Amino acid sequence: MAFPPLSRTALKQVLRQVSRHQQAAAASSLSKIGNREVVGFGFNGSANYADRIDFPMPAIRYKENTPDIQALKEKEKGDWSKLTLEEKKALYRASFCQTFAEMTAPTGEWKSILGITLMVSSLAVWMYLWMKLYVYSPLPETLDQDRMEAQLKRMIDLRANPVEGVSSKWDYEKGDWK
Repeated sequence: MAFPPLSRTALKQVLRQVSRHQQAAAASSLSKIGNREVVGFGFNGSANYADRIDFPMPAIRYKENTPDIQALKEKEKGDWSKLTLEEKKALYRASFCQTFAEMTAPTGEWKSILGITLMVSSLAVWMYLWMKLYVYSPLPETLDQDRMEAQLKRMIDLRANPVEGVSSKWDYEKGDWK
């Protein structure tokens, strides 16, 4: 498939711009991470650090490279039995901020959520009581129990809606409900 000369030059310009944009983005991300070592693809391919249980391998190390860490990394290349426990922990902490146990430890956040939920529920109940007392008018007289029974008796006497309504459920011969 051959492109016309104008399309070729336009395509070349677009590719150059994209290339410049990618280089600028790479330089920008490198300036943000400082002297930290990029060790993998990371989450979504971005060079950032985050402790995540579902994605345990961040793209960069947690701490920047210092002479102490560089010396431990050289020592790490040899026999691990020669490393002390403190050196192993220092190497781990240079790469990761938290262990899995620290990430999954309970934080107690549920207490604040429950407290806020109970406060909001309490406020809603108080608002309902205030509305009932000062805003809503009293119930109409037609909702009194005596008046509703009288209205039902009148509907039965008038044989209102005899097919599916109240009158269909009344036995007129016995004078009681079916």
